[in-house]
Amino acid sequence: MNDDYLKLTAYFGERQRTGKRFVAEAMLDLFAERELATSVMLRGIASFGPRNIVRSDQSLTLSEDPPVAVAAVDTEATITALLDDVVAMTTRGLLTLERARLVTGDPVHPLVPDGDAVKLTVYVGRRRRVGATPAFYAVCDLLHRHRFAGASVFLGVDGTAHGERHRAHFFGRNVDVPMMVVGVGDAAQVRDVLPGLREMLGEPLATIERVQVCKRDGQLLARPPALPAVDARGREVHQKL
Repeated sequence: MNDDYLKLTAYFGERQRTGKRFVAEAMLDLFAERELATSVMLRGIASFGPRNIVRSDQSLTLSEDPPVAVAAVDTEATITALLDDVVAMTTRGLLTLERARLVTGDPVHPLVPDGDAVKLTVYVGRRRRVGATPAFYAVCDLLHRHRFAGASVFLGVDGTAHGERHRAHFFGRNVDVPMMVVGVGDAAQVRDVLPGLREMLGEPLATIERVQVCKRDGQLLARPPALPAVDARGREVHQKL
């Protein structure tokens, strides 16, 4: 496990271009060229941007240019080295950086302090199986058995795994096109579930991020903490809900 990983997420319109190419295509090519540990492109069904106009898949305008999110995880050095290229090609949209830990083997350091909430994201191939069971279902079942607060599966349409590009095709098995399984539990639950993930998936691509659970089953548990306007380096501080 390595502490010095970053998660870069870009939000923009699928038909947005950089030069003569679509941004999404250029960005995933860049991630494949740099052999990123993992990345995934998700297609959305509703969004709003700087004009604060809500668009959904019920409107014809969204079907022409649906929102997408492209998330990429690798070492801090690798992500930092490609940031300028990603910024240059994303003239409209939103870019975020978050600290994450990539789970690559037996943990050698504590994940986060016991009692803290953790978001576990597992990247699996769309058609991968664990025995006779789809891999994403097996992962969800494992998280359920360990009494995670909840888990969701997100279907990717493009991405990289272990540095190799995998994109969805209309005619094709799409075995390795990435999916994301996102679960939320506490530090002890995540620590206990990792051996099962490794047993099922061999070398799982998974990240952990510390989070705060604010509300569950309609009950308010905590409010987001008040953060300073800037960090120690003078950069603006934002929160992701």
